[in-house]
Amino acid sequence: MNAPHRPSVLFVCVHNAGRSQMAAGFLRHLAGDRIEVRSAGSMPAAEINPVAVAAMGEVGIDITAEQPKVLTTEAVQASDVVITMGCGDACPFFPGKRYEDWVLDDPAGQGIDAVRPIRDDIRGRIETLVAELL
Repeated sequence: MNAPHRPSVLFVCVHNAGRSQMAAGFLRHLAGDRIEVRSAGSMPAAEINPVAVAAMGEVGIDITAEQPKVLTTEAVQASDVVITMGCGDACPFFPGKRYEDWVLDDPAGQGIDAVRPIRDDIRGRIETLVAELL
C-alpha cells in the first residue's frame, strides 16, 4: 500500500534570505511532517538575513540553521505548489503546478520594526495555505 502523497511547497525569492526563509519556517512549524517544505533563491545571498532570524525568534521559530539555496529546475519539478515572492521571470514554469505570487516587502536592509509586519503577513498566508493543502 502506498503512503499518501505529501504535498510539497517551494518558496522562491531572489536572495532566499528573508521572505522565503520566514515562510518556510512558518510552514514547517505549522504543518510539521505533513507538508514537504523547500525554499530557494534565483540569486541566493551569502547568508540568511539576521533580522529575519530575529523576527522569527520572537515568535518562537528558530531558522538560524537555514542557508540560502540556489533555485533549481529539479526543486520546481518536485513541488506541487510554487510560491514566488518577487523573483519575477527567474522562476521556471512547469504546467500542472499551482503557482502563487505573494507581493511582500523585501526585509533586506530593514530594521526589526519593518520586518515584523512582513513576518505577520507571511504567517497569515501560511495558515491559509496549510488549511487548503491539508
